[in-house]
Amino acid sequence: MSDFSLLRVLAVLAKEFTQLSRDRLTYAMLLGIPVVQLLLFGYAINNDPRGLPVAALVQDHGAMSRSVITALERTGYFKVVEIVRTPKELDRAMALGRVQFAITIPADFSRRVVRRDQPQILVEADASDPAATGPALAALAGLPASALMHDLDGALGPAGASAPAAPFEVVVHRKYNPEGVSAYNIVPGLLGIILTMTLVMMTSLGVTRERERGTMESLLATPVRPLEVMIGKLAPYVGIGLVQTGVVLTLARALFDVPMSGGWGALALGITLFILGSLSLGFLISTVAKSQLQAMQMSFFYMLPSILLSGFAFPFRGMPVWAQAIGTMLPVTHFLRVVRSALLKGQGVGETWSSLTALAVFVVVVASLAMLRYRTTLD
Repeated sequence: MSDFSLLRVLAVLAKEFTQLSRDRLTYAMLLGIPVVQLLLFGYAINNDPRGLPVAALVQDHGAMSRSVITALERTGYFKVVEIVRTPKELDRAMALGRVQFAITIPADFSRRVVRRDQPQILVEADASDPAATGPALAALAGLPASALMHDLDGALGPAGASAPAAPFEVVVHRKYNPEGVSAYNIVPGLLGIILTMTLVMMTSLGVTRERERGTMESLLATPVRPLEVMIGKLAPYVGIGLVQTGVVLTLARALFDVPMSGGWGALALGITLFILGSLSLGFLISTVAKSQLQAMQMSFFYMLPSILLSGFAFPFRGMPVWAQAIGTMLPVTHFLRVVRSALLKGQGVGETWSSLTALAVFVVVVASLAMLRYRTTLD
């Protein structure tokens, strides 16, 4: 019993390496997850987003207005992507999330600058995500002093101590979250992360648990069709998801005073589609994985980018284009947009239809793949 053999240790070691090399999925996860984490944290995560989209309503078409727009973009934080003609178009661009900021330059801007009346320009910010707008709003502090340096020379330059400190004033209006409370953005987003972590992982263990316990053969011997098995296995988890949703929304209101501005139709439809999509994805994973360990590994591999690239933990527009493209393919991204738009902006189905359509497509595609995979398992 006291004899220790290095040869036997090496034999067991060789056996473990051989077994690990045959389990290609686990081997890929062990190598792939660190690489994915390195790429995401090193390249995709950015707490100082730049080039944020801006819609501009320029009612003064003089050279000074153009100088203000140019100076705004020169800060690096702003990029004018829309020129609108009416305040209604400006509000709609902001409400639909097409832009992060809206700037209004009044019709008498140039005339009042020349008269040293210190006119005001309005900058409205979508402050539903304070982390995305904070650095950009801080950059506005130096805009009045620098924007018109080349326009106000000679006779238009400062005229003694009576001249105003800056030729114009920037008025900032934070919409949807004027106090800049982070909880208003984080807590609604937690609903998507909680549903993802629980529903995908729980259902991914469904078929694999049957296989490991030896009850899969009995199920295969029955005349139950793949769709019937899928519905029967997922139906209880739909109730669990709805209960979790109710608990999260209740606590969000009671503990964190998260605004409930309306949009209940879009919220209910988004929650239903997201729950069905998460359960279908979990079922698909369970048909691919050969063990519960593999199912958990695959679930984690899906949840990692869902947390980092969806706009939950970090500003979505702060990520590079390739990371935004990946994030757009994740259902969590669209679900977070629906939840935040409904709760913070009061938007309904008409305003959130694009995200709802993306969720519906995800449900159809993943559910179809899951049924095909289960049918293959039956063969």
